[in-house]
Amino acid sequence: MTRRAAPPGAVPAAESPARSAIPLMASRVVAGFPSPAEQYVERPLDLNELLVARPSATYFVRAEGDSMTGAGIRSGDLLVVDRSLEPEDGSIVIACVDGEFTVKYLRRDRASGTVRLEAANPAYRPIVFAGEMELRVFGVVTAVVHRFAGAAEGA
Repeated sequence: MTRRAAPPGAVPAAESPARSAIPLMASRVVAGFPSPAEQYVERPLDLNELLVARPSATYFVRAEGDSMTGAGIRSGDLLVVDRSLEPEDGSIVIACVDGEFTVKYLRRDRASGTVRLEAANPAYRPIVFAGEMELRVFGVVTAVVHRFAGAAEGA
């Protein structure tokens, strides 16, 4: 397994737009609305700080397709990918297979020594690496950001 150059359209976190101050409510919402009397926390929420542990090794990549819907990744979602992390069995990774980038679960069978990429949608078959096949991992997906219905299209 080797490392690969960035997928087309990947944006390094270190080059992401300037941070913006988004207020974070002091109370959690279990079911319902926070009390109108609640105050914002003293320090604003910074999404870069929340989602990016290592800016120099982190990229933002858009997902496309439906192979990872069972893992909560939908087409158009923004994936946070950390290249400094070593992928482990069960990690969701961005990998290059035959020159094409894909997002899948990395699975390692220690008994047989086989490595495969698995979708989180049963409609897709696993990609099993054997013989001369080479798996190139770009990085490990650490977070996914997606919009709900009614959000701006294509943003």
